[in-house]
Order: sequence, then structure tokens, then C-alpha cells
Amino acid sequence: MLSWIFFLPLRPGKMKYLGELISLGVAFSWTIAALASEVGSRRLGVFVMNVWRMGVALLLSALLMWLTLGSPYPVYAGGQAWVWLLASGVVGYFFGDWCLFNSYLTIGSRMGQLFMTLAPMFTAISAWVMLGQTLSWTALLAMGVTMTGIAISVLGRNQEHHVALNLPLKGILFGIGAGLGQGVGLVLSKIGLDHYVADVPATLLPSVEDFLPFGSNMIRCVAGFVCFYAWLLLSGHGGRMRESLKEHRGLLAMLVAVFSGPFIGVGFSLMAVQYTAAGIASTIMAMTPIIILLPSKWLFHQPITARTVVGAVISMVGVSLFFLL
Repeated sequence: MLSWIFFLPLRPGKMKYLGELISLGVAFSWTIAALASEVGSRRLGVFVMNVWRMGVALLLSALLMWLTLGSPYPVYAGGQAWVWLLASGVVGYFFGDWCLFNSYLTIGSRMGQLFMTLAPMFTAISAWVMLGQTLSWTALLAMGVTMTGIAISVLGRNQEHHVALNLPLKGILFGIGAGLGQGVGLVLSKIGLDHYVADVPATLLPSVEDFLPFGSNMIRCVAGFVCFYAWLLLSGHGGRMRESLKEHRGLLAMLVAVFSGPFIGVGFSLMAVQYTAAGIASTIMAMTPIIILLPSKWLFHQPITARTVVGAVISMVGVSLFFLL
């Protein structure tokens, strides 16, 4: 349904609320990706799942680049753009997604997505460190609200009425790592995309500007694929790739996760901020922890409690405060 957007001259003013619609589509896309990734990881394993995921995403990205820009790879990206975007892929896709997929196996995709609301906090801190951006009191307030929402979801009381974790500590650490990888990776992506845009001949702008985020994401997928596959080989489990061909349901889940995650979701999340304010786009895209509640109940029989709903809503409010204050 989203493929028609690839071939439209997407310029501001052509469609009212285009950025908001794209952002909402991204939120649903990430929800589908999270659910499919949990299924695929349980059947294929985290590393095999991600080797397939990154490889297929690379092929789809190459096809898109060829159809839109006439070249199957980001031909205009210079050395600095490649360095920063590859670094973003290592941090965001390899480290971040390794943590995220392990959180799916440990605490489920619903809670894993809740911890992803930490990504804006880590983005703000990373931008402060790497870009010299101001870390305002409003950002600190947003961090506090986001962490409060997560705390409500993961903390409870034990039989002695002491505060205790409702989730395994390992799963919580994986969730925090996923948010950290996503946040730092996003800042590295911004630096790389800025270099990429500067490398494109001025005569081609703005006609190709809509598709540069997809080229940037393709470079990030290269880093993710190489890292996951190298780790699989070094660990002596390269044969699992061949064995995974027999796991048809796992491969189908992987394909759904690829199309809705690193191909559609990430690419359009970068495009959304081109057509609406970053705060509005980020707030709408942060709805994933709420959207995922009902599907996770239907698919994985995970109960929906008042604590879970309140925690997810407060976390989403915290994300919105990063951009709207």
C-alpha cells in the first residue's frame, strides 16, 4: 500500500498532512515489524534472523535506488558519508537490534517497544555530546517523564511489599541497550545524511532529496549485514543459515519484519520529518508501544493491565515533550 509513494513527486504542499500520515504509517509499520521480529527470532535465532533481515533489506534498497536514481547503490555518497553511516549501522543495527531482538525473546515485543521510548533521551544526550546541542530543562523533564512511564510498567511489589522488578533484569538491560543503540545511531545517521546531501550535485537537488534517506539506510544495512554475518561465522554457527531455509514460518516472519522495519519503517521515518515538524512526527511515531498492546494480546496472549497501559501512555507523553516544548 505504501509503494505508490516511491514514485510520486513528494514536495511539501502536494498533500495536506502528508508528514503526519507518513508518521502514523511508520508507527503501524514498526508495530508489525516488532511482532514479526519476535516470531522470527524465536524460530530462527537472533543472528540468523538479522543476517537474513539485513540481506533482504539490502536487496530491496538496491532495487529502490535503481528504480528512483538509476543506480543500485548511493552513487553520490562520499567517503565521510559512508564512514558516519556505516558507524550508524554498527551502533544502530548491530548493537541496537541485537539488544532489541534479545529483549523480544526475554520480555516480549510489547515491553521491548516500550523501552524504545528511551531512544529520544539517548538521542538528546548523544546530540549534546557529539553535536554540541543544548540539553535544555525541557529535555531533562521529558527524560524524567519517559523513565517514570517505564518504571510504572516494570516495577511492582513482592510478597514482602517491597519494590521489585516485574521483568527479568536481563530483559531490562537488553531494552535499555536497544534504546541506546537507536538513539546514538540516529545522531550518527544525521551526521552521515548531512554529508550525503552535501555530496549530491546541486543541479540534482531537490529532485532526488526524497530518496536520499533510503540511500543512507542502505549504507547502514551494509554495516548491519557484515557485522551480523561475521559474528555468526566467528561463533562457528554459519551452518545455521542453510538450516534456516527449512524454517518457512520463520522466513516468512523475517520477510514481513524486513519490509515493515528497515525498509519501510526506517526509510519513511527519515522522510516524515521532511514534511512535518520533527516534534509532531516523533510524537506520532512514538505510538507504537500503545498500538502493539492489542496485537500482542491476540498473538502472544500477553495480558493488558492498567499498569501497562498507563506506563505506555506516560512514556509516549515523555517522548512528545522532547519535541513539543
